[in-house]
Amino acid sequence: MKILVANPNTSTGVTDRLVASGKLVASPGTELLPMTAPRGVPYIATRAEAAIGSAMMLEMLAERRGTFDAAIVAAFGDPGLGGARELFDFPVVGMAEAAMLVACTLGRKFAIVSFAKALEPWFAEIVEWHGMSGRCAAIRTPDEGFRSIDDVQHEKEQVLIDLALATVKNDGADVVILAGAPLAGLANTIRDRVPVPLVDGIQAAVTMAEGLVRLNPRKATQGTYRRPAAKDSKGLAGPLADVIGHRDS
Repeated sequence: MKILVANPNTSTGVTDRLVASGKLVASPGTELLPMTAPRGVPYIATRAEAAIGSAMMLEMLAERRGTFDAAIVAAFGDPGLGGARELFDFPVVGMAEAAMLVACTLGRKFAIVSFAKALEPWFAEIVEWHGMSGRCAAIRTPDEGFRSIDDVQHEKEQVLIDLALATVKNDGADVVILAGAPLAGLANTIRDRVPVPLVDGIQAAVTMAEGLVRLNPRKATQGTYRRPAAKDSKGLAGPLADVIGHRDS
């Protein structure tokens, strides 16, 4: 089984961290294929940046289509997830959605803890988009900034632990999601220092992607996720233009 780990950010260091964390839970024989956006921003933290990442995600999936069995949108806000499920016939899993669904199997209420204050409003909208607002106890981030996106989980480790502990004590969280691609793998490091289950987004997504490949669901031909009708385009990357124009089969 081959799973594309498509990072819509431009940080290859973050992609490497995602793949390393995903390999900790991948089944024998599952290959994780890394891909990093060639254009965009080092990490997505705003609506505008998510819109850029969404376009990059569709380009990336179109470019590599046919070389993998399932794809992961490897950014916590799931940029491009809905569009990808419309266009493509392979399973596409979002890290945020996977993390929240897994969290809901471990407790009634989950909290989201992440590394940057700017993420809070966007993450709140993503939780609502996925229909999970009623299960989300809190979204907590540090007040201070950070120095390096590649090392933020080490730089902020104790701060993130303290935030997780506070969500359990003050917000009634039964589960804590460590949100954001740069935090991949941190849950394994600090799991014994937080008294509730911790969920790693990429690990949840890898596990879910493997299951969907085995289930082999058909592509919808009716409903809101059916493939849109063929349409001409101008200036798009060739593989994506071919998918949109139905010239890919």
